[in-house]
Amino acid sequence: MTKSLKILAAQLNPVVGDIQGNLALARQALEEGRASQVDLVVLTELFILGYPAEDLVLKPSAVENAMQAIHDLTGDTAGGPAVLIGSPWAEDGKLYNSALLLQDGQIRGRYDKRELPNYGVFDEVRIFDPCTAPHELFEIGGVLTGIAICEDIWYNRVPSALAEAGAEVLIVPNASPWRRTVHTERHTTFSAWAKTGVPYLFVNQVGGQDELVFDGSSYAVDHDGTEHQLLGDFVSGTAIVTYDGAAHRFVPDGPDAALTTGWEAEYRAATLALGDYVNKNRFPGVVLGMSGGIDSALTAAIAVDALGPERVWCVMLPSKYTSDDSLEDAMACTRALGAKYDTINIAPGVGALDEMLSAQFADTQADTTEENIQSRLRAVTLMALSNKFGHMVVTTGNKSEMAVGYATLYGDMCGGYNALKDFYKTEVFELAKWRNTAIPKGALGPAGEVIPTRIITKPPSAELREDQKDADSLPPYDVLDDILRGLVDLEEDVDDILARGHDAATVKRIEHLLYIAEYKRRQAPPGVKVGGKNFGRDRRYPITNRFRDS
Repeated sequence: MTKSLKILAAQLNPVVGDIQGNLALARQALEEGRASQVDLVVLTELFILGYPAEDLVLKPSAVENAMQAIHDLTGDTAGGPAVLIGSPWAEDGKLYNSALLLQDGQIRGRYDKRELPNYGVFDEVRIFDPCTAPHELFEIGGVLTGIAICEDIWYNRVPSALAEAGAEVLIVPNASPWRRTVHTERHTTFSAWAKTGVPYLFVNQVGGQDELVFDGSSYAVDHDGTEHQLLGDFVSGTAIVTYDGAAHRFVPDGPDAALTTGWEAEYRAATLALGDYVNKNRFPGVVLGMSGGIDSALTAAIAVDALGPERVWCVMLPSKYTSDDSLEDAMACTRALGAKYDTINIAPGVGALDEMLSAQFADTQADTTEENIQSRLRAVTLMALSNKFGHMVVTTGNKSEMAVGYATLYGDMCGGYNALKDFYKTEVFELAKWRNTAIPKGALGPAGEVIPTRIITKPPSAELREDQKDADSLPPYDVLDDILRGLVDLEEDVDDILARGHDAATVKRIEHLLYIAEYKRRQAPPGVKVGGKNFGRDRRYPITNRFRDS
């Protein structure tokens, strides 16, 4: 009799801490699997509590409730498919990142993660215990099945051990976050142990969680390395695939899904991350300062694509330094996007503060203090709208500005989320150009030119003083961003950056600005990771720091 294993891969979007909501999603997947007469339903890593739950797993009641939900789901498997689902699991004073195999109304077995990631955005070593028990295989539908969890397959140890134990197929629940190099990293790494000849099924979660976004992109690989892209990226869904034991390969029920690449993938990642942050935290919508510049225009476009124009409120907050071009461009962009638009002049507030501080500021010259007052008045205004109407303030600063501190603490840094936090200024320009030529899959905004061309082509300016331009105090953005990628993303020494032809004094100045702005970044809102190293979860530098490489 030919052995086969019919599997429902569930690429879903759990909410961290919503145990009952995640249980409901798992039950829906189980019922779909029952209707499709599959043998096994596969859900993702730590699905029942959500990933990453961070220190929430150190809360005993959270783990107890998650384990109880697993027991509740177990009863539902009687007379239906088996279920493989992730959950924290406490036993004998230890806490594991586990995958539970539920079948015939019982917990048939449990696999505990062995390779706990402890780098970049991950710190599982501090919250979980690694499995040290011998490897165990599970017979499902007559097929000897090995189980591994995410990081386990980034190294040879677990796949090789399961192959040696006689596994015919490997099932891998994941919570693998997206970044722009992730597909290359996954396929390059996993292909290194494909020589074991064991087909594997990679099922990944999808959705935004604070500073991370998960792309899904679930797929299966045959014994000879042939890949089957079961589900697309940045979308929830399920796919049925059958493991054919005789041929030692997977047979999907449908054609391969397509994955997005390039600027579209980066734009969709930012859109999903912002949308999930707003929706999972139950905000009615967002409000942002619409300056007439490229950062706020791109942020507004991402917000509209994520939430729909009816949930995005753009507010122009002009001062006496705001140009007519900016007034026109802000309105034109908002109208092209179909969002709500208001203008609130901050000049009366600036005048009031000038009068309040006149005695203390007597006999001083105007400087960045007065510029920052304008930025902070805008923040107070936006926060007032947020408090009154419930919309979350979205900040609009880019990674280049955040890196060198060209942002005002409690001013334009004030808000709940920053969609552009991990995009350098040169990348902001490219994303804006791309969005004007295409509409991403699943976007709720309109097609066409939604960011007026003049916003993209005019010289960037904060417009906090007369005739101000970013180029007055910063090198050209292509130069700045190359220096910053070296210092931040690649952790290069200054000599390596100078070897690319950069001016020594400029590099020294940028390095200094980067280090002294750390205190600002510690107080910045979260934003999604898209590149090699983001400010927040990834890059953890001291605030008090006298080191200078230059």
